[in-house]
Amino acid sequence: MSKPILLLVCIWLSGAFVSPVGSPYALKYPTKWPKPTYDFSKNPTTVEGVALGRKLFYDPILSRDSSISCSHCHLSYTAFAHVDHALSHGIADRVGKRNAPAMMNLAWSRHFMWDGAVNHLDVQALAPITHPAEMDDQIGNVVKKLQATPHYPALFEAAFGDRKITGEKVLKSIAQFELTLISAGSKYDRVQAGVDSFTAQEKNGYRLFQLHCNQCHTEPLFTNGAFENNGLPIDTALNDKGRSVISQDAADDFKFKVPTLRNIEFSYPYMHDGRFKKLKEVLRHYTEGVQVSPTLSGSLRNKITLNDREKVDLTAFLLTLTDKEFLFNPAFSFPKE
Repeated sequence: MSKPILLLVCIWLSGAFVSPVGSPYALKYPTKWPKPTYDFSKNPTTVEGVALGRKLFYDPILSRDSSISCSHCHLSYTAFAHVDHALSHGIADRVGKRNAPAMMNLAWSRHFMWDGAVNHLDVQALAPITHPAEMDDQIGNVVKKLQATPHYPALFEAAFGDRKITGEKVLKSIAQFELTLISAGSKYDRVQAGVDSFTAQEKNGYRLFQLHCNQCHTEPLFTNGAFENNGLPIDTALNDKGRSVISQDAADDFKFKVPTLRNIEFSYPYMHDGRFKKLKEVLRHYTEGVQVSPTLSGSLRNKITLNDREKVDLTAFLLTLTDKEFLFNPAFSFPKE
């Protein structure tokens, strides 16, 4: 862990943080969902804090040359993923080594990044801000830039009670906005609520999903939050071993965080390195391309067999996970003020 991240984590653990003074912002999600894992007592969401985080999320001031923002790689209308590039792009068109993942339902996540390098949402944004292939800045410099603007000190005062900007407040306000990115309005959700019904094709696809996919892409979040080796052929150019780079345990070789399947229709390209552009390529991998290795997920050790019609039905079900209210929610888009 780098020194800036360690310092912020220590501050967070010590409780040395000014409590927000803004109006409470209540998150809405289905009552049948599990309880969020995020500890809101240490960073309660407020209307002012969320608004500040949203503004920061879309502001390129967070990057060293003020050329890219968080939204540069996480677009609201593509489930906060990036469809233009297989791998993330940073300042000066630098290229990263992984695909920018979709962002939603983060209050239920215990680990962040494809390899779980960050274990708390309140410090997650520090990773792209400081990564040399992404924003390539330092949090101290970001604070100085924000403090020198004519408008940010007042926004921080509204959210946190004083005009002094700190790295901790920057990161926590971004986290507050990201916590609001809840996707729970798809056709699947309406069916679960008893106000809609699947077509025969979608219903059969749901059956196939529960039979072959639900162990890792567990309902209702459509991820188990774990790290799995899904049998992808190794990309020798990237040579990315995934979770084991963080854990230093060979048993984690080529394991990556299981992504949510919600809004998968819009969050292409797929896999940690963005190698697949189409869902049919993903299904072809799981039925024909899984590479057996010592760390392969146990759920994939038995071959998955699907005929062409079953693949179409399964795809039809996956499309019921599209939540257009989430994708085009004006509260998540670029702030006009």
